[in-house]
Amino acid sequence: MSASFEIQASTGSYSIHIESYAFERYLAEFRHAVIIADEFFKPRFAQAGHTAIFAEASEAIKSLDASPALIEDIRKIGANRQTHLVAVGGGILQDLSAFIASIYMRGLSWSYMPTTVLAMVDSCIGGKSSINVGPYKNLVGTFHPPLKVLIDPALAQTLPHNQRASGLIEAAKICFCRGPESFDLHLSFGPAMDMSAEALEQVIVNSLLAKKWFIEMDEFDKKERLLLNFGHTFGHAIEGASHYAISHGIAVGLGIICALEFERQAGTSYAAMPRVQKLEDHLDVMVAAVPQLSSSLKSLPLDDVLERFESDKKHGPENYALILVSEIGEVTLQKIAKSHAVRSRVKRAIQTMVERYAS
Repeated sequence: MSASFEIQASTGSYSIHIESYAFERYLAEFRHAVIIADEFFKPRFAQAGHTAIFAEASEAIKSLDASPALIEDIRKIGANRQTHLVAVGGGILQDLSAFIASIYMRGLSWSYMPTTVLAMVDSCIGGKSSINVGPYKNLVGTFHPPLKVLIDPALAQTLPHNQRASGLIEAAKICFCRGPESFDLHLSFGPAMDMSAEALEQVIVNSLLAKKWFIEMDEFDKKERLLLNFGHTFGHAIEGASHYAISHGIAVGLGIICALEFERQAGTSYAAMPRVQKLEDHLDVMVAAVPQLSSSLKSLPLDDVLERFESDKKHGPENYALILVSEIGEVTLQKIAKSHAVRSRVKRAIQTMVERYAS
């Protein structure tokens, strides 16, 4: 089974192709490209007779401080304005490569081969790069769509359960934001950490088609696409305060729980919304697969979480910008005036989440 479709962007369309066990064939398309790859794939590149610039997939390299060294490496091997850049790896390699492609000699064409579930179901499309600056996550970045995205779901079979859970949480979030039909279809595939490559392929296609709608409606994150930040404001704060011991997708799942609890404390009831309960039940299963999450949450510095929440780039000077779920199940962007009472709600929502999963 395979699937292909196109994403429309302001710079033109780009193609998406999804096929299990196609990694080596994909690589063969880029014989003359400059490849930046996760160092995990060194043996596989050697077997296939390909060379690449290898980098460790850590948050430390996804930063303005680390970017110049990689740019120098690209220059040393002779990259010019006609060079095609290819990223092979998860979201960190994607962010870094897309950012460099957008600024190197004022812009190179690039393609992407995602290797994590999270990148396959979410970040591989949309054209965004996000780079950390000091302690601030994703503070700078660009929009620079790729020419091609090639996805091999079979690569996920080498990933630990927590990484697979991270991606499945992001897929659930995207489909939930898109609407009941997309979310019910996602659940019908039986998303689980041990699912086959063929079943994961269905999850990936459904998630990317759901995200395609947001991207093509709002390429530059001004309106509809902002809804995909559901869980991210709380989630980024949790992820950063844990010093990335809690990975991005898991933190987003915990952030969704915080967002729902934040609304419940204001009197919102989801009793008549079984879709919300399905989402929470699904997140419970995903989160339960994460080793040492309980201890990470027990040691989570609450003051640091709150400080990072306050400094989120989406907030305004007088208002918090939060993606929340209404009583009728709509995912909406709400601007909430900053006050002591609201800050207390934020704190209680985080504490409630920690108590729920740290026991």
